[in-house]
Amino acid sequence: MKMPTHVAFILDGNRRWSRERKLPYVIGHTKGYRRIEPVVLHAKKLGIKYLTFYAFSTENWNREKKEVEDLMNIFRKLFKSSMIDRLIKEGTRIRVIGRLEDFPSDIVEKMKDVIKETKDNTAITVNIAMSYGGRAEILQAIKQILKEKPKVIDEEVVRKYLYTAGQPDPDMVIRTGGDMRTSNFLTWQSVYSELYFTPKFWPDFSTKEFDKALAEFDRRERRFGK
Repeated sequence: MKMPTHVAFILDGNRRWSRERKLPYVIGHTKGYRRIEPVVLHAKKLGIKYLTFYAFSTENWNREKKEVEDLMNIFRKLFKSSMIDRLIKEGTRIRVIGRLEDFPSDIVEKMKDVIKETKDNTAITVNIAMSYGGRAEILQAIKQILKEKPKVIDEEVVRKYLYTAGQPDPDMVIRTGGDMRTSNFLTWQSVYSELYFTPKFWPDFSTKEFDKALAEFDRRERRFGK
């Protein structure tokens, strides 16, 4: 079976999952972040080397103040949770990509601690996209290029200024929740990614659902414009 090297996830449907069950939306968000661990462990077992999770977008700051505050509290728990400890023991390198400076200082400190603690791990790399936007990423890359003025500007140079510098582009982007768009996610990196959309809400996305997506990836022929 042909296996991707890098799989990226758009984690959608947490609020709708809660709404269908007449539960507070924060329960859906909490159950959603707990889905990360089994997906990471399954990917590691299959030999997938990179995962990226779209956890919080630049646009998510525009949600109601109470929901944003609740999400911040979930992130406080996430980056200091036993789940992170277990992933570290499994050899996971954890990176946070996006505008970290947008977050409260205590969350930034927790994120940086995790990044530092896991920087030498090699079993699997997990990117958590926080206050991330594909256009914002490209804009910051352009600003850095203009500032540093490299002699040549080509695609390889631009890649070095992206949050994912040094990593392969995602072979596959999986979006849960039924919507069929990429929503400003990995705009540069996903130009040749295989897109997979599932109606399953993220809190219900199981390893079996992951296997279904991987089976679909195996069936597709990737030509890269050739």
